[in-house]
Amino acid sequence: MFALDRSAKGVTTVTIVSSPTTLMISMMSTQLRVAVVQFAPKLGQVQANIAKARELCNRLKPRSVDLLCFPEMVFSGYVFPDTAAITPYLEHPYTGPTSTFCAELARSLECFVAAGYPEKLEPREHAPPLGGDNLSFHQPRIGANSAVMYGPTGERVGAYRKTNLYKLDLPWAVPGSGFTTMTLPHPLGPTTLAICNDLNVQDPAVWESLDDGPYELARYCIRSGTRLLIVLNAWLHPDENGEESDADSSDYTTTEQNEDTDEMEPSWEVLKYWAMRLNPLWATIQKATHETEKEPGECKIPDELLVVVCNRFGNEGGSRFAGSSVLMSLRRGSGRPRLLHMMGQREEGIGLWTANMALQ
Repeated sequence: MFALDRSAKGVTTVTIVSSPTTLMISMMSTQLRVAVVQFAPKLGQVQANIAKARELCNRLKPRSVDLLCFPEMVFSGYVFPDTAAITPYLEHPYTGPTSTFCAELARSLECFVAAGYPEKLEPREHAPPLGGDNLSFHQPRIGANSAVMYGPTGERVGAYRKTNLYKLDLPWAVPGSGFTTMTLPHPLGPTTLAICNDLNVQDPAVWESLDDGPYELARYCIRSGTRLLIVLNAWLHPDENGEESDADSSDYTTTEQNEDTDEMEPSWEVLKYWAMRLNPLWATIQKATHETEKEPGECKIPDELLVVVCNRFGNEGGSRFAGSSVLMSLRRGSGRPRLLHMMGQREEGIGLWTANMALQ
């Protein structure tokens, strides 16, 4: 399914396949320089995780990248069972440790920086407990699973709250009000932030077929004219039933069980799933046309959309995260996604990647 440039793993430049279409695009494009930080945060060790991130970023020089991404809830960790457990780690959206770190890093590197964090909500935004048999649902929901982005001068340029909450978010988090797109300077352009389970179908809908979806995030990108989609993840391998989710404690796999796996290779199953959940963005011309006919207003999407997925790895609360951060190029009507760069399942470090961004 994938069009893969295997030479693109690591610090390299994307090779454009020669064809009349791609040659024309290469003459009308500019380069986007992306850095993704992938490591294994320790649950609840905020300052230690920040120190690790700072250490990994020390190799970066000012103006060497346009965009730097960190995963979902990168400094707090992800697996908190209830409101009481996560309360000490909820952050103020402007002055908390994640925002402070990102602002300082963006200013020093003169680039855009995006990261996920657990946001502390104002009392008026709190939601009542969900209730039910699970005791973790008997506490008020006082936070949000959020992302923030800072610009090259250290200013806050955008924020987002996870819309499609995963089951581990439900006891403590209030869902966001929907996807949003930021209009950022060249070479980023119209940019959409999303978080992990936003790639999945939103309840109570069911993903019934590749043709019909639903594809909530992909359809939003079409409507909004998104050129760059950033997805900050805490995503695991498929569970034992073959389903994908951003974390599933029933799918814990020990290191011993995976000793024959090349952990410097990405999880191809996870990469395939992410690409399939964005199907309308690369569907064949016939399918793309059919989708547009169903919703005539969805005609603003550029021919190519770049997708940055920044994931973490490591074990937490019986869950093993998948790593496999990736940069994809999705061209409308091409019939397949193109993987430009990727990281291994347990590869620690920074992926420094360059891709051509078509001028609009």
